[in-house]
Amino acid sequence: MQWGGQWDGFTAMEQDVRSLVADPRWTTLPPLARAQAIAQRALVTPDGSRWLFGAHARWYRLDRVDGRWHLSAPPLHPAVRSGARPLAPPAGVPHLLIPSGADFAFDRGSTQAFVGPDVPREVTERVRAVLMAHRGLRRAEFPLAESDFQEVFARDVASTVAAVWGTIMWCAYAPAFDGNEVLLSMFGEFLARPLPGDDWVRWLPAVSLDSLAALYAERMLSGAEEAGLRLAALMAETATALRADTRFRPRADALLSMTEPLLAQPWLDHHALPSGAVRQAWLARCPPHLAGATLPETSPGEHFRHSLYDLVEALGYTAARGLDPRSAAASLLAADVAGLLSGAPSTAEVVTQLYPWMDDELRHGFYVSLADPSHPLRGCWPSEGELPPMLAAPDRGTAAALLGSAYATGLAWCRLTGTAPPPRGFAVSSAVVQCLIHQRDDPLPEPGTGSFPHDPDGTGWLFDNAQR
Repeated sequence: MQWGGQWDGFTAMEQDVRSLVADPRWTTLPPLARAQAIAQRALVTPDGSRWLFGAHARWYRLDRVDGRWHLSAPPLHPAVRSGARPLAPPAGVPHLLIPSGADFAFDRGSTQAFVGPDVPREVTERVRAVLMAHRGLRRAEFPLAESDFQEVFARDVASTVAAVWGTIMWCAYAPAFDGNEVLLSMFGEFLARPLPGDDWVRWLPAVSLDSLAALYAERMLSGAEEAGLRLAALMAETATALRADTRFRPRADALLSMTEPLLAQPWLDHHALPSGAVRQAWLARCPPHLAGATLPETSPGEHFRHSLYDLVEALGYTAARGLDPRSAAASLLAADVAGLLSGAPSTAEVVTQLYPWMDDELRHGFYVSLADPSHPLRGCWPSEGELPPMLAAPDRGTAAALLGSAYATGLAWCRLTGTAPPPRGFAVSSAVVQCLIHQRDDPLPEPGTGSFPHDPDGTGWLFDNAQR
């Protein structure tokens, strides 16, 4: 396979594996035969690194220290890619690296955040119509009860409003929104207090599937089955509206697969309600080709790996500038960890928890960026709130993807380590915003004239609540 006039082993092997998995006979092969087929397409690069293209249609690198295969975005330097050669089939390729077939059908959507490109008007208008149609329902029939949403909404707000909001936040790849985003401002009258962030960006935490399912389960357990099913239908209706935007689509499709069956078979979750296992019942209904969208719920560690992979891909433009996107991503991860923890005693514990989820090369870049102020990778860190010129994105779409993947990675490592995310954004994400301020779809706001007031105390109340 030629890439820029040169042989590109990574592209060739990826296309070969994709052709294999797309063949209808792939799923009929015995597990050992599939493992052998993948192992026969391993690569080795000039530095001795070993690579496989496998499960989830992504690359894996063999760790030279722990001997495990790690999900890891491939190198982009032309010399490395052209120097890659087939490797003698490695023994013992883990079954988790072998494509099932369904995993290659997963649509990853977009990694862009919601700053710069706004949510399309047709999406916001559909969501607004759903919200307005359900805002006036009696709170006695749709109470928030004991839920995370009690901290978000005023006392007289019905759980139908929380169901729409929760669906938006659960489906968003990276819930960093423009301060004037209509999709948020339509909730202004229902909020108990201002959202974290400012007129430029609202840095929001993701809503857990537990929180969404609890709205439905509370009504079902109380005997108000009609209200419970109506909440499930409302989540499905909101997800249907959101899926027109690729930043919502993968998780919107996953949520639809969990909630829509209830509309035709309202008894589906009756077995799970007494034991509090509704979340598990919902996840069990998610088909294999959408399983990737539920990783934050099922495996925070794998979710962190995939988010970091996305960040490396978003930094792909830096390869043409002589940088290694993999090293740059490791350095930016270190910048966020250092910026949030600032040498706190918990820093070492957080770093130790992240190490097992990175290969040795990424671990090294992460470590030296944290430990050595004079290391060249420190040059990737934001300075005075801005990215260094060598990391400046070439266009708005690329900047939005960098913002989304950086923020998603930040939320992922916080979730994995039990760290509360910063209410005013991570250092890297905040710096990327500076590249987008003058490329928004809407007019620049005057200070203090956002759709709803900022969080004056900077308390991060919403993040604190999300960590509980």
